[in-house]
Amino acid sequence: MRDDPRDSSAANPNHEASGKRKPADFAPLTVRISTAVRMTGIGRSKLYELIAAGEIEIVKIGSVTLIPVASLQALIVRHRK
Repeated sequence: MRDDPRDSSAANPNHEASGKRKPADFAPLTVRISTAVRMTGIGRSKLYELIAAGEIEIVKIGSVTLIPVASLQALIVRHRK
């Protein structure tokens, strides 16, 4: 019996049969601003200030602003007391 091409679980191993996504087996390289705010606990305005000051790197792809997770981790390490 052939796999049904309409079945996303057959085409994509990250989908369960129920249609829900399984968690990825890898950590993201970048996150969006809203996720960076949740990850760090830093407010959105302060995050933009840190970006403007060069404390946090960004990656622009079209109109999307992404922040490398490594940049957020480095910020925390630099400010750790």
